Amino acid sequence: MAEHARWTRARLGRCGPSLDLLTARFDRHVYAPHMHAEFSIGVTVGGSEVIAYRGGHVHTGPGAIVVLAPGEMHTGGPATPTEGYAYRALYAAPSLLADGTLDAVPHFRDPVVDDPELVAAIRQAHTELAACPDPLEAETRLPWLLSALSRRHSTARPARDLVPGADGISLLVRDRLADELTSPPTLADLAADLGLSRYQLLRAFRTTMGVPPYAWLAQYRVTRARALLDSGLRPAEAAMLVGFADQAHLTRWFRRVLGVTPAAYRNSVQDAARY
Repeated sequence: MAEHARWTRARLGRCGPSLDLLTARFDRHVYAPHMHAEFSIGVTVGGSEVIAYRGGHVHTGPGAIVVLAPGEMHTGGPATPTEGYAYRALYAAPSLLADGTLDAVPHFRDPVVDDPELVAAIRQAHTELAACPDPLEAETRLPWLLSALSRRHSTARPARDLVPGADGISLLVRDRLADELTSPPTLADLAADLGLSRYQLLRAFRTTMGVPPYAWLAQYRVTRARALLDSGLRPAEAAMLVGFADQAHLTRWFRRVLGVTPAAYRNSVQDAARY
């Protein structure tokens, strides 16, 4: 496979800040010494890489999470002359890792993190958001995973998980999302209106509703799209009217919720109406 690097910019909420995602595969490429203003968080998915960092060398292989702190000079290149390396990376502001903790900037003593569950979750979120960077989905999934990374593996002190009034908070958020389904508010704005952190809002919603906000809204959009398909609209039209990015985005969620594609569902409804 040829060397490649592809960048995707995901927005955290419709009017929120952006976060960059990198998908890369290199055989021989070696990065020059450089640093980032954000945390660099990478998941190795193939081969092995060696990174010069903090006066030593970090070796990574498949299944490792590598956390490089803002302002820290580092390099990166293949660990062997024949194998190459492939990874997924995201570049997150320190505040995103601090949410859910009592510290302003989490500190990671060891840049290599061993956490298979978190590796799988980060890799899946990265893949799906790189394909379709839906703002609410990005704002829900990425800060939650970054908070988990800090709470599990940094020296930061975890904030309390209990959110008083979680049921009422969740219903308010649910109703706002339903009322503004084509251009939902940012979770950061909703949290600020309620005097909460984004982590507290996410914790309250997941505890009460059983799913994160983006998943609840996607399922609500599917219900609305189904009614539009019943009335004869085409999938692309329904997707636009209920707030999905495009027909492919609608199809992904329609199949998850109902087990069929929107086109197949519409055809079956139309066939049934003829008899």
